[in-house]
Amino acid sequence: MTATAPLHEVQPQSALFESILELIRRTSTQLPDDVVRAVTDARNDEEKGSNADVALDVIGCNIVLARDSSLPLCQDTGTILFYVHTPAAYDQLTFEEVATDAVRAATKKGYLRQNSVDSVTGKNTGDNTGPGSPVFHFHQWRETYVEVKLMLKGGGCENMNAQYSLPHPDLGGRDLKGVENAILDSVLQAQGQGCGPGILGVCIGGDRATGYSFAKEQLLRTMDEASDDPELAALEERVVEKANQSGIGPMGFGGKTTLLACKIGKLNRLPASFFVSIAYMCWAFRRRGANLDMQGNVTEWLY
Repeated sequence: MTATAPLHEVQPQSALFESILELIRRTSTQLPDDVVRAVTDARNDEEKGSNADVALDVIGCNIVLARDSSLPLCQDTGTILFYVHTPAAYDQLTFEEVATDAVRAATKKGYLRQNSVDSVTGKNTGDNTGPGSPVFHFHQWRETYVEVKLMLKGGGCENMNAQYSLPHPDLGGRDLKGVENAILDSVLQAQGQGCGPGILGVCIGGDRATGYSFAKEQLLRTMDEASDDPELAALEERVVEKANQSGIGPMGFGGKTTLLACKIGKLNRLPASFFVSIAYMCWAFRRRGANLDMQGNVTEWLY
């Protein structure tokens, strides 16, 4: 009897490779509709002819040119972060191998810049691969299809990430007021750097590593998706409102649009620790996704 592959085993077929390659192209060159709407709405709030209005106009032109020319939205195509949900017994090793090959191909085609360098020698690998590049987060679920989401996070906004340990002498105690003050302090410290207007992903709790990781996962939510927790949903709204009263504005040029959104989640923590981890995302909020069948064909595009 001839052995057959398990139902959920990925075969190294071109369908998966082509699907991931197209996902990379779309993520790098086409800003999601919800982000485009947020940028457009923000410009309508700014005084015509102001520095903020001009900055948002340039951003809008950048978005259109990148989409129409199939060119990267930014010269820094960023850290390549895959978030993948797979059925049980699915061959995640093959997925990683095929996706890594797709990253190499996307770099050669110009969808991705040559952004991965050796941390000691500074040597560029030339194809965006190497230790820790690209990044994969795999999770199993009980669905019968694969969900893959891709985020490209540039170095400028990554530099504006922040982490606080509460209580803090200047920011307050281990409560939502202390959390709010910590988030707003991170915005103040950024001063429009990181290519604002920004979008924040926040994690309350966890440890130093899981807090940052979960904060980035909050950025997979859509711009209009509020937290399921009423207190956190109110905090998300309050942070954006107060940040936009700061006068920092797009790129730090002044104006009413310092943040486009804030997404907050929480993890359990140890009694001895209370971390607030903030992942700052630039206006080039590059995240897209797709649902795939077991052969790797796209059945639905996300975002």
